[in-house]
Order: sequence, then structure tokens, then C-alpha cells
Amino acid sequence: MNSEVLFQPFDHPKLQLKNRIVMAPMTRQFSPDGVPGQNVKEYYQRRAEGGVGLIITEGVTVPHKAASAAKAIPCISGDAQAGWKEVVAAVHAAGGKIAPQLWHMGSMRKPGVGPHPDYPTATPSGLLYPGKKVMEPISVEEIHAIVKAFTEAAVSAVELGFDAIELHGAHGYLIDNFFWEGTNQRSDEFGGSLEKRTRFAVEIVKSIRAEIGDDFPIILRFSQWKQQDFESKLAQSQDELERFLRPLSDAGVDIFHCSTRRFWEAEFADSNLNLAGWVKQITGKPTISVGSVSLTEEFIATYQDGSAEVADINELIERMEANEFDLIAVGRALIANPDWPEKIRAGDMASLKTYSKELLTELV
Repeated sequence: MNSEVLFQPFDHPKLQLKNRIVMAPMTRQFSPDGVPGQNVKEYYQRRAEGGVGLIITEGVTVPHKAASAAKAIPCISGDAQAGWKEVVAAVHAAGGKIAPQLWHMGSMRKPGVGPHPDYPTATPSGLLYPGKKVMEPISVEEIHAIVKAFTEAAVSAVELGFDAIELHGAHGYLIDNFFWEGTNQRSDEFGGSLEKRTRFAVEIVKSIRAEIGDDFPIILRFSQWKQQDFESKLAQSQDELERFLRPLSDAGVDIFHCSTRRFWEAEFADSNLNLAGWVKQITGKPTISVGSVSLTEEFIATYQDGSAEVADINELIERMEANEFDLIAVGRALIANPDWPEKIRAGDMASLKTYSKELLTELV
């Protein structure tokens, strides 16, 4: 196994990384009242010291009352800013770079929970999933308020010294609620065709760009699958995927983070390309692939119960050598092995530890 392709520098006009290894965002709840403390700093610092090129943090909620479902989920405003400033400094001192994943939970936040339990949950059409209406749809005025919240969070990220931002537009959270026709049945300018369902995200990107300028990198994470339906596809074909991506790319997304459960699976039947491969081919922009890297089990199985044994990364290397995608996000393997990049570079697969779900609840 020659892993050197993983350690080639990534040289983008807006983002330069020492290698192609990204820490995938993984939700944790270790920030009391939304404020990351010393333990959070050390958690990310260890991964930077272990050789990760770019860390994408756990979901960090934007300053909107319906954004969070728990008081221990970190935010990016108020008292949290001092904590994040220390996290950023520690990662930089260890030779890494870091981006917050800006997050609004949307319909995944149950009514009556979180730091503001009396505030109504925000969804495009009041639907938790198709046919299941549990809330009222948010107004256009509220949509604009949430766009403003994302923008304020992005400005804070720049001021705190982060190297990029990622918008969480996947997995059934708010931006994805607008993307997916199953939860977006609006008849105004934010619903309808596939292109119209991108408008909410497009307005967020454009608003952020207007405030932070053109030189700061914006990453968008999106998925075909939903937590409500792992077999669903936002775009059923290459043509539909292009229709979905073009407005987002034109609005100013620099890098697409293409969330899949298994990076080696082909996205469409007539090609071996995975989702990140198709997105790179369609947009011409860099992509991040992700999904069960160096593990035998995809994340849902281990999230519910069980563990994932170590697996080889030969196919990952082959795909990266073929330039199918630019960066690879590693999640659970980095939870079990903070020095995963160093061990991979040394060819020391034998010392990699097994992942188990208990690690998510420990300070590792």
C-alpha cells in the first residue's frame, strides 16, 4: 500500500492544506450552554497533532432560536466565541486548519426542546417526512431571519480565525429540508422545482459572500440520502444532479462535501463514479468524499450498536490516484485513532484500533 496520494498538498486559491485528509464533522454534546471548553480544544488539537490537514468541526448552531435541540451542542455566538478562538489557535499551533460546520437542525429538532424550548421548530412545510405534518411552515420573513443568522455565523467564523466554513445541507436538517421535495412542498419562491428548492441555500451563500468577500472558502455538505430514508435520492440522474448543483456552484460554493455512507459505492448505475466523483465532473470544483473509510461497517450500524473493524484503504488510494475526488473525510476511524494519518503514512495498519459507539460519549 502506497498512501502518498493522501499526503499530497491541496492547493486551492482560497484554501491550502498540507494533505488530503479531512476530519469529518461528528456531532458531540460536550459544550455546556453551547460553550466549547478545554476538553473540546484538546479533542481537536489531538487530531491536528495526529496529522489531519483540515478539521471540520461538529455541527455548530447559528444564532437562531430553533437551531439547536440541546444545550450542550456548541454555538458560535456570545460566550462560545472565546472557546472557539482557543480551539482555532490550538489547531493552528499543531499545523492543521479548521472550519466550523454551521448548522440549523430544522425539522430534526423536536418541538419543545433545546435552549429555547418555547420557540417553534423551523421547517419549510411543517413536515417531518412526507405525509407527516407536525408543525407549521415557516414564513418568508422567518426564512430571511435564518439567512441572516447563517451570515452572522459566517462573519463570526472569519473574525475568530477559522480557515473556511462548511454549511450543513445534508441528512434531513434545515437546508436539506428545503432541498428535498418530501419536506419542501412550498408553492412560493422557495419551493417547487428542484432549482427553486435550492433557493434557500443559494440565498445563504450569496448573503455570506456579500459580507465576507470572495476570498474566504465556503464548503457545502449535502447528501442524497436522508435520515428518514436511507435509500432516497435527491437527484435521480446525472442530469438532475447537474440541475441541483449549478445554482449552488454559481452562488459561490467553493468545495462540495458529498456525504455518502460508503465511499466506494457508485452513485448511478452506468458509472463507477461515487457521488463526489460526479459532483467534481459536473461542477469542475473540488470535492470531499466520505463514508466508512478504513472501517468494515457504515456509521448507522455502529451508531445503533456494535463496532467497526479496521479495513484496508486500497480502493480509496486507487480512486484518489485516479483523481476521482480531491479530499477524503475520515470520521469514526479518527475517533478511535487520533493519529490515523501518521499511522497510515507509516503503513502501520496493524496498530489501528477498532471503533465502537461508546467512544462517541467519551472525551477522546
